[in-house]
Amino acid sequence: MLGKAILLVINIFSAFGAYVIFIYKVFIAAFKKTPPWHVLREQFYSIGVLSFNVVAITGLSTGIILAAQSFYQLSEKGLAGVTGLMVAKAMITELGPVLTALMVTGRVGSAMCAELGTMKVTEQIDAMRSMAVNPLRYLVAPRFISGIFMIPLLTIFSILLGIFGGYAIATLYFGMPGSNYFDPMPANISAFDIFTGVFKSFCFGIFLVTICCYKGMDTKGGAAGVGKATTSSVVISYVTILISDFLLTLALNNIYQEFISDKYI
Repeated sequence: MLGKAILLVINIFSAFGAYVIFIYKVFIAAFKKTPPWHVLREQFYSIGVLSFNVVAITGLSTGIILAAQSFYQLSEKGLAGVTGLMVAKAMITELGPVLTALMVTGRVGSAMCAELGTMKVTEQIDAMRSMAVNPLRYLVAPRFISGIFMIPLLTIFSILLGIFGGYAIATLYFGMPGSNYFDPMPANISAFDIFTGVFKSFCFGIFLVTICCYKGMDTKGGAAGVGKATTSSVVISYVTILISDFLLTLALNNIYQEFISDKYI
């Protein structure tokens, strides 16, 4: 039993080391020589434009639900006026980045892993290497560059729709004046809050693209292996996003308290 546990730990560290090396190689392939524009454009469209619908629905519905719950809870204490602030804060710093990353992982990340995994088990990637073509540059780097650019943009889009959804339910259903919804925001939402949301989405983009591509490039075992790799890539991406969100929240808030907030007191 102890031997199996030790072997499991060794395998985990070995896989993590291989993943770190993979990220390093992807960075080199992506920025040492930029992939062709037509390849990048295709991935921008696939990751960004085709994800608008699911991100819009997620952001809008989250803002509506959050505003409704906030209004019900706060109105009992005479604090209904901060409903808009709660919606905006939650969407900007937490829900917008996390939910966008989760939805993009489910829609795009799984497709990346399945596509690359199919190419791996059918030996198309080996054929590219035999022709002196770097598969990381032509298959992974375009997805990586598109992910780190488009996921922050999708996050901003989700945040704006969430705030608008909260405004719609607060004014149209609960009868709150529109000025009451927006007035607390300028004084209580800082540039650091916006930076936090965008930086988180940037990190999530790196994680979800590299994890899904790594699992796809490491696929073994035919069609069954593709299915297993796709499932594990999505699960690992979800867990990584949630854990990294917690760690980034602690790190960014500690940095703010230690180095930034004192300057404005």
